[in-house]
Amino acid sequence: MSAVQERPAVRHDGVDALLADARSRLLRIDVETAYREALDGALLVDIRPAAQRAAEGEVHPAVEPMVVERNVLEWRFDPRSEARVPEASYDARILVLCQEGYTSSLAADALRSLGLDATDVVGGFKAWREAHLPVACRGASA
Repeated sequence: MSAVQERPAVRHDGVDALLADARSRLLRIDVETAYREALDGALLVDIRPAAQRAAEGEVHPAVEPMVVERNVLEWRFDPRSEARVPEASYDARILVLCQEGYTSSLAADALRSLGLDATDVVGGFKAWREAHLPVACRGASA
């Protein structure tokens, strides 16, 4: 028997329950609020993979979005991590953006569990584009 006892895993009744649990800890924001906050200095972080950004488009560089793919997000934003980005700070406001606002909820909740001020954007990049906010490299489906 190991000296370290495992804690029982938190169980959810499916992915919808997992998502609802994550969102219960977030004050999610709409795309217009995200745009204003990004212009005021919040970090708008696009976690979509490169292929999806190429196909669907991206937030315009004038908004200064950061691209940090989901698989490395926690390591890039944990201020204690050797792999952190220079912007990683407990004082930073982090707005997580995915394609439709699902993965971003789980990601933002993970960042909050590290003690960071993070939330996600309702509707994701799809809602951003539909609101006619600044975009670049529009894909075929744009």
